[in-house]
Amino acid sequence: MRLNCTVNGEARQADDVWAGESLLYVLRERLGLPGSKNACEQGECGSCTVYMDGTPVCACLVAAGQAEGRDVVTVEGIADGPVQQAFLAAGAVQCGFCTPGLVVAVHDLLARDSAPTDPEIREALAGNLCRCTGYEKILDAVRLAVQR
Repeated sequence: MRLNCTVNGEARQADDVWAGESLLYVLRERLGLPGSKNACEQGECGSCTVYMDGTPVCACLVAAGQAEGRDVVTVEGIADGPVQQAFLAAGAVQCGFCTPGLVVAVHDLLARDSAPTDPEIREALAGNLCRCTGYEKILDAVRLAVQR
């Protein structure tokens, strides 16, 4: 099938897509957007989180056919924003696998609440797993993004 959708504000098309292929695979392998990571393929780690029609989703669980005609925003589409800058400044990036999903989750949180409390931050990040940082630097990054 041919997949037509908007990705990061640009009309995009991918040919020869199997309807059951994941949106994550299409984004990374067919559209050349490697920012979202393929870590668990079960929707458990959050590394592949993207926006679809304004709602964060695990791209590994979305069938490509479900993205037909939809608006998708990847971590590349929100690049160079205050969240990414805060992650860099706070030293919250280590191996990088969890970072794209965390950035999208924090971006979504701050779009809904410009001054979240620590418990609200923790709840917003609950679907994202990090094996490197111990989360303290990530929490510092979110607090820094809130200040900015």
